[in-house]
Amino acid sequence: MSPALSVRVQREDFDTAAEIKLAGETSRQTGAVVSFTGICRDDDGGLAALELEHYPGMAERALAATAQEALDRWRLLAITIIHRFGRIVPGENIVLVVTASTHRQAAFEAASFLMDFLKSRAPFWKKIISGDGSDSGWVDAKDTDEDALRRWSETHGCDR
Repeated sequence: MSPALSVRVQREDFDTAAEIKLAGETSRQTGAVVSFTGICRDDDGGLAALELEHYPGMAERALAATAQEALDRWRLLAITIIHRFGRIVPGENIVLVVTASTHRQAAFEAASFLMDFLKSRAPFWKKIISGDGSDSGWVDAKDTDEDALRRWSETHGCDR
């Protein structure tokens, strides 16, 4: 049976619990489901919103290629990646990564790998709208995110 793969880039919100449940029901062999939900925070009232932009088609292809790399590295039963775009206010979901596998280690490592890619290389651009409504500019990638991604070029994944 081929792993279930769902990659979506969308404006609308998503139901985290429903997505986790769906990934867990992919196979009777599922023994672990790991999820990460990124939520827009308000930075102590200093943020009114994030404006996320992407290049349609390119973003989906990049996410799908990275999901395929995770499938090649770990024995997974399912991967779900959902990334939102548009105006997102504090408290709203931004991103969801769900991995399912027979054993927990593969699910944890694959989810971490996917998030490291999303934070540093996914083709999304994020602009901060300050609490006073002013445009605070585009967000640059952080060196720590690049360092986190680099560790995956030094490891080969888990086959458990």
